[in-house]
Amino acid sequence: MLKTRVMTALVLLAFLVAVVLSKSPIFFVIAATGFFAAAVWESHRLFGDKRPWLGAALWTALFAFLMFNPGYVNQKIFFGTCVALWVLRFAPSLKFGLPFMQGFPNRLLGLVYALAVLGCFLAIAVLYSWSPLYLLSVMALVWIADIGAYFSGKAFGKHKMAPTISPGKSWEGALGGCLAVLVLAAISVAIPGLADTFAVHVQAKWGWLGLIAVMVLFDGASIVGDLFESQLKRRANRKDSSNLLPGHGGVLDRIDAMLPTLPLAVLLGYWL
Repeated sequence: MLKTRVMTALVLLAFLVAVVLSKSPIFFVIAATGFFAAAVWESHRLFGDKRPWLGAALWTALFAFLMFNPGYVNQKIFFGTCVALWVLRFAPSLKFGLPFMQGFPNRLLGLVYALAVLGCFLAIAVLYSWSPLYLLSVMALVWIADIGAYFSGKAFGKHKMAPTISPGKSWEGALGGCLAVLVLAAISVAIPGLADTFAVHVQAKWGWLGLIAVMVLFDGASIVGDLFESQLKRRANRKDSSNLLPGHGGVLDRIDAMLPTLPLAVLLGYWL
């Protein structure tokens, strides 16, 4: 299982780096659209949609349209709305719970979550348009947070963060992930070749205290994204969002922490 997980991760990483660094807009659009279609299909399944392919097709058509016609959306308002959804709707559900799988409240939440998936992938497009390195630097912060939390949790985890949602996650793991993010951000600032990265731009604009505050916020947002998807899977009685990625589950399982963080990075980027 571990070997399969590692092999899949390496293939995905190599593919992502090849897409981002190829600087081919068509290659990027095709890859982004494919992954978006898979993610939004999985989201419909988690909300009990009996025809997830239909919802996925409609959302994917909208995503493709917006990729080629970005002017139809006021980006500051759109990404601000995406961030607000996480603060006002998704994060509170970790405490107050989710609606039943049947009924209008569930369908409405499913619609809002699909919008969050759309926001994440449109944020990927915006970050890529700013700079492929800038996009990779934002993603790397999410990856290092996850890696740091995993190993810290394994080594020191004693106090459960959300035992009814994700029993494996601990406060010690969360602290380790946050420290890993801060270390990566500090290293980015120290290396001249990484001047065009998210952390460096934050530090240049708001100084070291601002960088620490933003990185802690960023790490917290990634945890919320991860926990919310875990909550959806637990409610739907699923271990993974799908089995599209051997050893990893589905696309949502790999990008759940990016759903709130990438729109946040874009929103902050307008002030950098």
